[in-house]
Order: sequence, then structure tokens, then C-alpha cells
Amino acid sequence: MAMSKSANTYNRQNWEESEFPILCQTCLGDNPYLRMTREKFGKECKICARPFTVFRWCPGARMRFKKTEICQTCSKTKNVCQTCLLDLEYGLPVQVRDAALNIDRGEIPTSDVGREYYTQKMERELANTDGTTPAGALGKARAKSEMLMKLARTTPYYKRNRPHICSFWVKGECKRGEECPYRHEKPTDPDDPLADQNIKDRFFGINDPVAEKLLRRYNEFPDADENED
Repeated sequence: MAMSKSANTYNRQNWEESEFPILCQTCLGDNPYLRMTREKFGKECKICARPFTVFRWCPGARMRFKKTEICQTCSKTKNVCQTCLLDLEYGLPVQVRDAALNIDRGEIPTSDVGREYYTQKMERELANTDGTTPAGALGKARAKSEMLMKLARTTPYYKRNRPHICSFWVKGECKRGEECPYRHEKPTDPDDPLADQNIKDRFFGINDPVAEKLLRRYNEFPDADENED
């Protein structure tokens, strides 16, 4: 099924047009005077492949420019940030949150036709809410969890907005010095599982290396019942 802007005209009335993105505090940055560009139908959503309004901004000084990656329908369905795809309430990967709330990962179909039908179904559910309540299985499972309370990020992590590593500096050829907008740091080990992250795996909550690291950390937490004090 063709989903490009030029070919996908049969469902054009469902293309997303929005005035402001759905972002977490980390991606939004600490700059109170934020300048943001807005491009109507600028790209296709990386999950449902439908054109949507793309926003682009710089979250702060010496930070890299960021943009929205998924549409607001997909964002509201999973209650995640449009850029980093982390949960808006806890700042955790979808895989960790779904494991804590016992949500079935196979709820969203992966085929083009099934995904299109599911997206339209979620839009109808979201139309009957106030816009702040997630749809689908997540909307029915909004309950507190001990795992979420322990792993939740309570403060923004602005280091995630740092520029990418300068490829010329790695090769010893960067001549800009301190004026270079990219980081002059040693890159991570390519064999490190965290070096291979996929946006679709994070959204669907499958094989996310960051989530698996957090789940291992939670399993290593000391049990309160085992402590005498």
C-alpha cells in the first residue's frame, strides 16, 4: 500500500495537522524562550506512515536540533513523547511501563492494513476523551505500580539533547576546535547493546536495550521485606 504524500490521497482527510507537539520536558529543553518551526505534512510518521505536522527546535545552547518523529495519534495511543518515545508520565521506555502494568505488547498490528485500521479505531476512541487520556489497553490500565515508582525519572535528563559525536574528530581531521558544534568524545563501543536502538522497537516495546537494562536493574534492587531495619 503506497503511503507517500503524493500517492496516498485516498485517506488524505485523516492526515494530521496540529498546532503544538506532544513533548516531554527533556526534549523540550530548559530554554524558556523557545523558537520552533512548524511544517505542515512535513514527513510520514515512522510508525503509521501517515503524513503529519513536523516541529523542529533547538532545546538549548550547545544542544542539537530535535524534531518530532511520530504523529500525535501514535503518541496519544502509547502516551509517549513524539520525539524520544518515552512515557510522558514516568520517562520510561514503553517496554518497561507495559511490563509493570501487564499490558499485552501484541495489541498493535504490524501489517500496513491492520495498522491503518487500528489507527483509525484509536482516533475514534481519542475523539471521545478530553485529549489527555490514552486510548486502547493503556487507557484501561492506568494504575500505580511499585516498579514504575522505583524506576521513574523525576527530573529532566538534558544530557540526552547533546550534539552527536564529531566524525571528523574521531578520524583526527576536525579543524574547528572549540567552535565545532559536535562533541569531541570517544564514541561508544559498537558491541554495546545500547549502541543499537530502533525507534519501532521502542514504540512497540520489543527488544529495547534500554528497557532491558532498566528491568535488570529493577531485578537487582534489594527486597524491602528481606531487610531487618
